[in-house]
Amino acid sequence: MSSPEDFAEIKAGMAAVYERNAEAWDEGRDTSLREKDWLTRWLEGLPVPAKILDLGCGAGRPLSGYLADLGHHVSGVDASAAMVARAQANVSGATFKTADMRTLDLGQSFDAVLSWDAFFHLSPEEQRRTLPVILKHLKSGGHLLLTVGDDEGEVTGTVAGEPVYHGSLSPDEYLDTLQAAGFAEISYTPNDPAVLGRYVLLARGKGTT
Repeated sequence: MSSPEDFAEIKAGMAAVYERNAEAWDEGRDTSLREKDWLTRWLEGLPVPAKILDLGCGAGRPLSGYLADLGHHVSGVDASAAMVARAQANVSGATFKTADMRTLDLGQSFDAVLSWDAFFHLSPEEQRRTLPVILKHLKSGGHLLLTVGDDEGEVTGTVAGEPVYHGSLSPDEYLDTLQAAGFAEISYTPNDPAVLGRYVLLARGKGTT
């Protein structure tokens, strides 16, 4: 079992892992768009074009590219400059920026915010501080889609064979935070086999209840 010191060391080195392995990660990314059904549910009821933020966009494909192809105005943000460079090359119909979601301040708000396989790289405490930052970038009536974990805690995964950090809050804490933000519809789907067992948090209609 990993110690707190082990988790801290892995987390501290994670940005460098993505910088070193941006090409391998991009070329190995599953582009079958198995996420499509979730994206469809998330986008339902929004205007076309909608202003969309892909937070932790990676190399931009397939998600940012798919959303741009649907006619939406897509902004992608990632902490890795190497990933952003690849996203800019991969997706001509979107804009990309290197930024840290923990201190996000884009000076604009969005109809929908997505963080697929990115928000969960933050520690539980960072997630508590960062989720309100993300919600500030979401317009009234906007929709949110996140992949999270099964319960509060820390685990590790790998990128190109190197360890990376994953954290989560409890489902109840996520739901309480989103309910306090007044979302009209909130769902938490654990271990969804359609997306290889991911835990998916969907909230629609911010501030409408």
